[in-house]
Amino acid sequence: MNRKAILLLCILGIFLLILPTITNAYVLSVATLILFFAYTGQAWNVMMGFAGQLSLGHSLYVGVAGYAAAGLFFHYGIGPWAGLWLAILLCVLLGMLIGFLAFRFSISGVYFALLTIAFAEFTRIGFDHIDWLGGPGGLFIKVAQRDKMDLLNFRGPPAMYYYAILALAAGAFILCYFLLKSKPGYYWQAIRENEEAAQALGINTFRWKMLAMVLSSGMTAVAGVFYAFYYNNLFPEQIFHISRSIEIILGPIIGGVGTLFGPILGAAVLTLLADGITELLAAMGWEIPGIKQVFYGVVLLVVVMFLPNGIWPALARRLGISR
Repeated sequence: MNRKAILLLCILGIFLLILPTITNAYVLSVATLILFFAYTGQAWNVMMGFAGQLSLGHSLYVGVAGYAAAGLFFHYGIGPWAGLWLAILLCVLLGMLIGFLAFRFSISGVYFALLTIAFAEFTRIGFDHIDWLGGPGGLFIKVAQRDKMDLLNFRGPPAMYYYAILALAAGAFILCYFLLKSKPGYYWQAIRENEEAAQALGINTFRWKMLAMVLSSGMTAVAGVFYAFYYNNLFPEQIFHISRSIEIILGPIIGGVGTLFGPILGAAVLTLLADGITELLAAMGWEIPGIKQVFYGVVLLVVVMFLPNGIWPALARRLGISR
């Protein structure tokens, strides 16, 4: 990472730190959403961008983690910090199961992607029939007073959630930076570029792909717990739906798969433009169901046609910043 990249990070960091003091509640909620997708994008990037394994079912980990922590809090009063560890454990075990079935039996490419979708869809159907978790009617967490901060139960004003997801996004960025510079990072990139060649060089591709699954699912689990306690409600049809997975992966794809800044830039571009268009249409009195999904498709099409490597690589070249 060169000096320009470090300077950009410092400017971005200072801006994000002071943002709650210079803006209103709506802008803060949009910023929180951007950081949420930046974080989940980094988690997905470990799977696809680093190790080259396309997952279209990351909503599975968000949903299972959210329900695990929210269920414990709702029924037994167990705080989210304790529920977080159960959520991570469950998601890591699910990731290991999917990884074992796929990598042990040489399932890759589009078939691996379909396998991840299948697990998310089966889980969605299953959670629809679990009354303990609210079934199709959803699970609702009691909304706390927004002016009081209760860190033990992760309840508080919007600024608290903003700084929490900011810390997660920053932590994910730093973790991914060091992963790329470490032995696992080099092995993952070798597997991504040519798995057969990596095997010929003596790399245990099964072991390192399993590690990518463990890290990616565990990181996404943290986002699931945050999601549950930020929005205070969970519905199987929403949280496990493939559209949730698409929202997670679009940021890295549009920003630049396999890059550090790509998920952040992609999340910002998508969220700001999608919210801007939605608000503009609402102001004009037009409410078009599914307009965000249509917009996502248009943006993806434009980026794939004109910037196939994503926005960040092209921008980085112009600015002279390492990707």
